[in-house]
Amino acid sequence: MAEFTQREVEGMRQVAIDIADETVRARAGALSNMCGRIEFTPRLPGAGDLWRSLFTREARVRPWYRGTGRIILQPSLSGYHVLHVAKGERWLLEPGVYWASEGSVRLGLSREPLFASLWAGDGLLNWKTTLTGPGQVAINAPGPVETIDIDGEFRVQGRLVLGRTAGLRFRSVRSARFPRNFISGQKRLRLFEGTGKVMIAWTPYWHQYMFNRMTGEDIESSIFE
Repeated sequence: MAEFTQREVEGMRQVAIDIADETVRARAGALSNMCGRIEFTPRLPGAGDLWRSLFTREARVRPWYRGTGRIILQPSLSGYHVLHVAKGERWLLEPGVYWASEGSVRLGLSREPLFASLWAGDGLLNWKTTLTGPGQVAINAPGPVETIDIDGEFRVQGRLVLGRTAGLRFRSVRSARFPRNFISGQKRLRLFEGTGKVMIAWTPYWHQYMFNRMTGEDIESSIFE
């Protein structure tokens, strides 16, 4: 089994992946360096993937790495979280969250209901990356990640939830009953209902938060291109 670890240098974090005659894949452009006998193979997406990519921010080319050695991915002022996807488990990730995974993890796309996405401010067509286990997955995380079990309803202000299991349905709701929602001081809430798990980042890493506050830019697009 591949070994995913997160290391921190000068306040920045990056993912290191050690493989021994194994296969992993990663987001396009994520590679920093690699050593050992590793073959790097960008695979072309299918026609359906290319069509769906017109309506989503998710990259459809995710290069494969096969062999023995160490792969180190690009650093970030934010951080990463290693998710262990169990056999038979299916996760839905928010756009831009996927970073890398073992070859045993199957990736796909799933579209949220049209009106739920529209009311939540995500646009009419909101496609999300799906993960089916077993295997490990590294995800982008703006802050420390906590996994919470849900049985019923879970309401969140803003985009704190990074991913959820398929047993949870998503929709956007008022913060309070009409017309009291206009004086509540809260925007519309994201509601997750059913039985399952969510990954949530309650607070950001302060380096990333200060960078965004001072520049209004994304660290990924401003330093590494």
